[in-house]
Amino acid sequence: MTSLDIQGFSYEERAGVLPGLLVSLADCGGWVLDRRTLSPTMMDLKLEIQLRAILDLYGSIVAAGLELTRSSHMALTDLCTCYRNLSSSTDLGQIVTLRLEISFLEEITLHSLLESGGSPV
Repeated sequence: MTSLDIQGFSYEERAGVLPGLLVSLADCGGWVLDRRTLSPTMMDLKLEIQLRAILDLYGSIVAAGLELTRSSHMALTDLCTCYRNLSSSTDLGQIVTLRLEISFLEEITLHSLLESGGSPV
């Protein structure tokens, strides 16, 4: 079993991004094992998916409006490359565990501006 930690962020509100993301994850065959709120602006999802659906998962994450860090893009790209080079159904049926840490930056930016006395432009 492969395990991967990825980080993403969104400038959209949590209530707007999260429902669409969860539906997208389920639509591509992923299942959420754990969902935790780390802070008012961060959450953590632990999910599993078969390797054969990793490209669909990658697309679903991006389509849901999440931006990924450079290292997360690279890690998912590497996993997609592995998928393309496997041919047996046994290999493609491997389960991949992902921990997706999501930061909601709009709230952080607004909060920081208010604390510093700056004005939103």
